[in-house]
Amino acid sequence: MPKLDRYLLSEFVQSVFATLVILLIVCVGGALTDVLGDIARGRLPAGLLLSQLGLVLLNWLPVILPLALMLGLMLAMGRLYRDAEMPVIASIGVGPRRLLRPLAWVVLPVVAVVAACSLWLGPWAERVSREMINEANRNLIVAGLEPGRFTELPGGSGVAFVGEMDGEGQRFDRVFVYRKREDRINVVTSNQGELRTGEDGLRYLVLNNGFEVEGPGAGGKDFRLMRYASNEVRMPAGKEKYALDEPEAQPTLALVGDPRPEAGAQLHRRLAPPLLALAFALMAIPLARSMPRQPRYGSMLLGFLGYLVGVMLMLVGTGWLAGGKIPLGLGLWWLVLPLLAFGAWIYLRDGSMRRPRVRA
Repeated sequence: MPKLDRYLLSEFVQSVFATLVILLIVCVGGALTDVLGDIARGRLPAGLLLSQLGLVLLNWLPVILPLALMLGLMLAMGRLYRDAEMPVIASIGVGPRRLLRPLAWVVLPVVAVVAACSLWLGPWAERVSREMINEANRNLIVAGLEPGRFTELPGGSGVAFVGEMDGEGQRFDRVFVYRKREDRINVVTSNQGELRTGEDGLRYLVLNNGFEVEGPGAGGKDFRLMRYASNEVRMPAGKEKYALDEPEAQPTLALVGDPRPEAGAQLHRRLAPPLLALAFALMAIPLARSMPRQPRYGSMLLGFLGYLVGVMLMLVGTGWLAGGKIPLGLGLWWLVLPLLAFGAWIYLRDGSMRRPRVRA
């Protein structure tokens, strides 16, 4: 590889990597806020924080990577123009077409990663995340139980307390369960208990050798005390938050033969990000062209606004496809192909001089 290509390649890679790190830090804050909100509302146990955060970021990569690629290339080219290196490079006959080779060494791998995340890793992360959330909602009482601590039951229907618990979370000692149903309260205590799954799929807390007290919640003397040898307390099961048969959680190959409009819309939604990444990468080089005293970040703001409009149109177009407002055969090609053509056109015309006028 020529020395000039190595130099430009290193500049491109450093700028793109630095931009990607900054964007990931910003996105981690947003994703962390969403996950912490679910944990605070009792929808998720705290143990799923890191796994859900990683899956959410993996699902966001098809949107983050194209923006990091475009802004990183514009930062690198802007520095070369600001330090007057690009005029020197252009003076030795290196134009935009000559820059295509080091540019391809950066753009093509990133586009391949975007395609892999959009077509495979993103749907896989969405499916795994939904499965983990649904399983956590079904078993939230077990996931939240800790020895020596009161734990609120799902739905705010009561509290539970265990003195000791085995490593698998199935057997308990010194159990206390308080539940409230309408105007009645129920308190169950036991020395030993274990968790079982019934034939109906619900989970039951089987208590042995204990007492049960039932009475009015608003006051009164209508209390009953019972001593039992065995008592089954049905644990409230959390509802499934997500459906696994939705197109967002299906593999890409499964969407090809799916007749639902939502499946076709999701398929086009996954095909668009790598093509958009290529289009905006081609636009980055001509947009970064600047004079020595020209504002440094003006072109970056223009590029960011263009990318934002493109992503918004992609999301709106996906909604139109799912709602049947535009035919599935048209897909998102009305957005992607014009952007690709425009990006290639302005890249090839970058730096070209106008033909002089010929007067009669």
